[in-house]
Amino acid sequence: MTAHWGIRIAALAAAASVVLAGCGDTAAPPGTAAGTPTLGDPSRTASPPPSTTPKPTPNRPTPTPTPSKPPAKTARPGESHETNLMPVIQHGPRDKKRVALTFDADLTALMRKRLQHGKVKSYYNEPLITELRKHRVPATLFLTGMWMEQYPDRTRELAADPLFELGTHSYAHKGFTKHCYTLGTVPRAEMLADVRRAVVLLDQLDSHATRWFRFPGGCYDGTALHELAPAGVTAVGLDVPGADGFAKSPQRIVKQVMSQVQNGSIVVLHLHGGDNAPYTDEAITPIITGLRARGFEFVTVSQLMGG
Repeated sequence: MTAHWGIRIAALAAAASVVLAGCGDTAAPPGTAAGTPTLGDPSRTASPPPSTTPKPTPNRPTPTPTPSKPPAKTARPGESHETNLMPVIQHGPRDKKRVALTFDADLTALMRKRLQHGKVKSYYNEPLITELRKHRVPATLFLTGMWMEQYPDRTRELAADPLFELGTHSYAHKGFTKHCYTLGTVPRAEMLADVRRAVVLLDQLDSHATRWFRFPGGCYDGTALHELAPAGVTAVGLDVPGADGFAKSPQRIVKQVMSQVQNGSIVVLHLHGGDNAPYTDEAITPIITGLRARGFEFVTVSQLMGG
């Protein structure tokens, strides 16, 4: 019995030697370091622990990053892509009791001379802005390029106030048609450059500047609309003239506005004060309280036009 089992064990051992001999040249299993004995191979002995020094990796080309798409440019309020005629708005939707108060900051060459010679103290009606802030009334302010050059710090201050949005009012406040009051006339060949100059100035002072634009004196015709189409702005007209220019009393301004406002109205008044619009700040509080009593909500032009 013992001899029989001895023969079988010897046969099994010989067979195992043949099998192991056929596997001895195979690579180590994945994850097994070179020199590490393979399980079940009596012919290999354990090697010293591998060095902790990392092996150099072969040079590999750095993958080229996939270029990312630039962020989509957000359109500014009033931005136009018309190529033939500048668009014009005169009022907002009539189905809601909303009204946009707008204020023009004029400055002409003649006004600037009066300022420099001390005939006028300032063409910035600060009490008007104080009243708007006091009553938390949003407004859209249209600034001429000359006014921004004269009051750059004021422009930045107004731009930083979330109550207000800023648009342009040409550079030199000249008319874009013949016989526009006493403003003079911008030559046709200079119209586009005049408006663009004001837009560039505003962009330098206000990172959130709109593309709303107002014609000086409200004067324009088909020629002006065609010449200014490449400026990328939208003209904002009005359906309620405030009549504060050279007004003799605040009561007249209040009566004018209150008698004409309706749903969606755009009211035009003036920001520069001085001898050109001396009573706007006194008229604004009665206008605000009177329109609120009628249920009107004050909004900017952008809000009135739905963004």
